[in-house]
Amino acid sequence: MSENVIVAATGNEHKLKEIREILKGYTVISAKEAGFFEEVEETGETFLANAFLKAQAVVKKTGRAALADDSGLTVDALGGAPGIYSARYSGGGSAENRELLLKNMTGVSDRSASFTCAVALVFPDGKKYSAIGKTFGSILEEERGQNGFGYDSLFFSDDLKKSFAEASDEEKNSVSHRGRALAQLLDVLKEEL
Repeated sequence: MSENVIVAATGNEHKLKEIREILKGYTVISAKEAGFFEEVEETGETFLANAFLKAQAVVKKTGRAALADDSGLTVDALGGAPGIYSARYSGGGSAENRELLLKNMTGVSDRSASFTCAVALVFPDGKKYSAIGKTFGSILEEERGQNGFGYDSLFFSDDLKKSFAEASDEEKNSVSHRGRALAQLLDVLKEEL
C-alpha cells in the first residue's frame, strides 16, 4: 500500500470510528470521502461473502484499496438469528432490532450468543485478504449501558463481564469481533507487505 490509504466501505460512522481506532498505522477514509455513494446490496449467504461484495464494489468505483466488513449477532436459541440479517432484523432501526430481539427471547433460558465479523480487504491489483473474528457472550434481559451501537446494550461480553455498551471504546475494541478480525488482518498484512 503505497499511501497506506484504505477506503472503509461503510456508511456507518460507528464502524468507521472503530476501524480507524484499530488500524492506527493506516489512513482510513470513508467511502463518501473516496467518492463512493452507492448502496451495495448484500446478497451473499455469509458474512464474508457480503464483505467481499462491498469491498470489490468500492475498489471498482474508486480505484483504491477497500476494506469492508459484515458482522452480526448470532443467538443460539434463535437458530442463529438474526445472523447476516442483524442490521435489518426488524425492518426498522437499531432500537426496533433490539426490541424484536428482546421479544423473541422472552422466556428463553439459553441466552448464549456471539458476534461475528468478517473483514475483506481488496486491492486494485486484485489481491484479496480476509479474516473472521468472533466474541462470545449472552443476551441480557434488558438494555444496559450508554456506549456502543446496534445490539451492544443487550450483549453481555464473556470477556469483559459487562455489556458492550457499558465498556469503553478501548475495552470493547480489545475483545470485540471487529477488533479481533482486524487484528488478524493486520497480522496477515505485515507478512504480505
